[in-house]
Amino acid sequence: MAATLVIMAAGLASRYGGAKQIEKVGPAEEILMEYTIYDARKAGFDRFVIILPPDMLSDFREVCGSRLEKEVDVAYAFQSYDSLPGWYTVPEGRSKPYGTVPAVLSARDKIHERFAVVNADDYYGPGAYELMYDALEKLPEEGKACMVAYKLKNTVSDFGTVTRGVCSLEDGQMTAVEETFKIGKAADGSIRSFYTSEEGTPLSGESAVSMNFWGFTPWALEEMAKYFDAFLRGPDGGELKSECLLPTMVGDMINAGLLRVEARTTDEVWFGMTYKEDRATTAAMLRQLTDEGKYPRVLF
Repeated sequence: MAATLVIMAAGLASRYGGAKQIEKVGPAEEILMEYTIYDARKAGFDRFVIILPPDMLSDFREVCGSRLEKEVDVAYAFQSYDSLPGWYTVPEGRSKPYGTVPAVLSARDKIHERFAVVNADDYYGPGAYELMYDALEKLPEEGKACMVAYKLKNTVSDFGTVTRGVCSLEDGQMTAVEETFKIGKAADGSIRSFYTSEEGTPLSGESAVSMNFWGFTPWALEEMAKYFDAFLRGPDGGELKSECLLPTMVGDMINAGLLRVEARTTDEVWFGMTYKEDRATTAAMLRQLTDEGKYPRVLF
């Protein structure tokens, strides 16, 4: 089966404070995205579309892109205001990208087969790509998507709060997803959302969460376009910081009876580059995985 992996790397990285998309963290100075491509390729993905800010392509190709292009089928897409509909006017003072739905849409003309979507700054683990590839292969052409669900306790950062889509699952199907903000560890070790109060709302570490690892057929691109158009035409379209997010879209489509989502649960442990302090942990984890023989000394 031909399958494309879409890698979203166009965010502002405001919490990280720098271009984390091209931060060298591997033993041979690889960026985290190279491990994504290595794992996904091994699972069966044969094409990679990387979504970047327009001004990052030169730096990306210098760091690793030119090397990757010799080894795998790589295409680039660019998320910018230039890709917004012609009828829409960006509110004065807005600088933030519009979120993960328009990020995927910016690559629409480069996606021709079944595809999965991931974040560039997250390490998902090789087993997750195997689950996704198998699920994609079984998807009908329309009306269904798939996702890899993680346990919340395996996805929190030691250095600050994170946002996760907390999912409700029933018989392997996702029945709802709630975007939950400011999730972190409390002093007593419990996991809480500190979005609405200082003491936080307790969350179960066993809760299934979305890490923005979604699988779709090309049919979904038209649905994304319609959803984003409605977003821009609604009240959120005039806000300075509102975002049109994949978990929210998926949840709304499930509620409207337009989409069914198969969930494949993994025990893989996430790590990533949410905060600057995460860099040392990420580098140490990649060294350990390499020392254990799970990755070669040089990926590409």
